Amino acid sequence: MRAVLSVVLPLVLLVLVSATPTQHYALQGAKVVRVVPHTLGQLNHLHQLLMQGSYDFWKEPRALGSPVDIMVTLPAQEQLMASLESHSLKVQERLSDVGKVIAEQEAERGQRGAKAMDWADYHNYETITAWMASLAAQHPDLCSMEQVGTSYEGRPMYLLTISKGGTDKPGIFIDGDIHAREWISPAVVTYMVNQLLTGSHDDLLSSVVFYVMPVINPDGYSYTFTDDRLWRKTRSHTDSVFGCMGADPNRNWDFHWNEVGASSNPCSETYAGPHPFSEVEMQVVRDQITRLGNLKVYLTFHSFSQLWMYPWGFTTDLPSDWKDLDDLAQDAVKALTAIHGTHYEIGSSTNTIYAAAGGSDDWAKGVGGVKYAYTVELRDQGNYGFLLPRSQIIPTGEETFEALKVVGSFVKNTYGK
Repeated sequence: MRAVLSVVLPLVLLVLVSATPTQHYALQGAKVVRVVPHTLGQLNHLHQLLMQGSYDFWKEPRALGSPVDIMVTLPAQEQLMASLESHSLKVQERLSDVGKVIAEQEAERGQRGAKAMDWADYHNYETITAWMASLAAQHPDLCSMEQVGTSYEGRPMYLLTISKGGTDKPGIFIDGDIHAREWISPAVVTYMVNQLLTGSHDDLLSSVVFYVMPVINPDGYSYTFTDDRLWRKTRSHTDSVFGCMGADPNRNWDFHWNEVGASSNPCSETYAGPHPFSEVEMQVVRDQITRLGNLKVYLTFHSFSQLWMYPWGFTTDLPSDWKDLDDLAQDAVKALTAIHGTHYEIGSSTNTIYAAAGGSDDWAKGVGGVKYAYTVELRDQGNYGFLLPRSQIIPTGEETFEALKVVGSFVKNTYGK
């Protein structure tokens, strides 16, 4: 969350104010700074700051030598800098004015005006779902669209099924935007759908079924277009006396729920919710994975950091079949990197980024029975973070689609009839 008070005020008031959705003007002068912990004391201090919920961690504390990115509003910068300096953490500025970047990107979208679905810009939920419906109408032999649920605020949630000649084939489930502010995620997911339907991929579509939900946090995603560009969570009401809203939907899954890397504080960005699957949107996705008995791969797309990760996220231990997951990830990333030279790190979630229980990929493998479950953190590595320029949508989509083709071909060759 974003701190807006000075160091002299009690932390409880800091949490109270940070619970209020931050308007764009409040981000004028906000910075993203990077520190690298080199001692256990420094790492523990950063973990304490994260758990307090007073700052918006764009890259969470992970390990010694691993960068940590923190967004801090202008009024709280003196407080944060003093805190970091007291632990000898050297600060590197990544973004000098978050509000300015958001304003510039909003102005660019305003200059374009309302546009039909394309990949020259980011689009709101209504545009994406209207485009999905048009695909089903234009390609009835290749795809169908069905409403599979309704969000907390009443938005319809849709599943797009893409296949040629029936659905009695091995399946790949793809979702995006579990965290609302990660706009590149649904942009890339929809780009790949478009490539599947408009390119020459008959052989793949004849052997594999693709199930796609580009935005599985529609309320949060919509809120980032209207109120707070950097909103992360869902938009459900909580029992917070401070009015804090929403849960982290990627800490809400019922597999080692809330054991590590999550918070019981409703004002925290990593609030796991009052109980597993408290968020209706995650119930909807869970139910789809459960009812589809042909799934071999689960792919959930996030940003940012350029990582291709597999379970587990709740422990440093690896699944017994980790080598199978790693081999496929290596092949997918090799194809991705060949397009634009983008480097991705590969490994289990805990060992690659940080421990965080209650994630969708852990549940998909540990409960849903999907052998190849992956979380993909898309571009970039912190130059823009969650504010990735629209000019990077197509290049990110191009390289990620090459990885998807590798995964699809693997499923076809391994499980195809």
